[in-house]
Amino acid sequence: MDSIIAIIKSIILGIVEGVTEFLPVSSTGHLIIFEQLMGFSGTHPNFVEMYTYVIQLGAILAVVILYWRKIKDTLVNFSPKKVGYEKSGFKFWLMIVIACIPGGVFGILFNDMADKYLFTPVVVAFTLFGGGIWMMYAESKFRNNNLSEDRELNVTVKQAIIIGLFQCLAIIPGMSRSASTIIGGWVSGLTTVVAAEFSFFLAIPVMVGMSFLKIMKMGGFSGLSSEELISLATGFIVSFIVALAVIKKFIAYLQKKPMKVFAIYRMIFAIVVLAAGIAGIFK
Repeated sequence: MDSIIAIIKSIILGIVEGVTEFLPVSSTGHLIIFEQLMGFSGTHPNFVEMYTYVIQLGAILAVVILYWRKIKDTLVNFSPKKVGYEKSGFKFWLMIVIACIPGGVFGILFNDMADKYLFTPVVVAFTLFGGGIWMMYAESKFRNNNLSEDRELNVTVKQAIIIGLFQCLAIIPGMSRSASTIIGGWVSGLTTVVAAEFSFFLAIPVMVGMSFLKIMKMGGFSGLSSEELISLATGFIVSFIVALAVIKKFIAYLQKKPMKVFAIYRMIFAIVVLAAGIAGIFK
């Protein structure tokens, strides 16, 4: 029975990850809250943290599958000599690398500190609420300036740096990497869809690199029980499948409607979490 319950919890958390990873609502924040609500745990001291990073890889795999044609095209046309610098895969991935640098530096400096002090439901609630207000302000101020139909991921060095700096805010759980990078895209002059898709590609090296480093730092999978390994596999598969569906619908939504609804959801969810904390639901 305990094994069945553990698998059910893994499925629920996989769904939460798949739904929230690429929406501007903070997947990490939601996982922290749902893991505590369900009493998700394992015998390995780092199992819960490891589970979080593994199922994020499932969501990232969904991006690779959905955008494989674009990824393949950048690799086939990687050389600037073949198609010119502006259309080359070299330029595309160079912008991704540039956007990764600020987050890499800040992550090395502050990630362990954030893990130690900020991964609590109360912190998540405050950052969800504050981030929601910030999203509405940023959308009203910047999004209307970027309403062209252009969907070419033609990002400049300056835009990549701005997006990379905004991505650093995602170190704070509840802030949302997706929200931060999309707002960075708005500020730098990108359309919402281009900013979102650039955010997807940016997630590939950022989250794959971070997840593998964290997992290796925790000693890998060798100390896990068979039940824990099944939970990891279950969460990975579920988050992958759910993310496949969510990414397509999210892009379709952004083409027609504002992100205000996500900001409102963040603030309502934050109030619910704070109320739950006051009621003593989180132990």
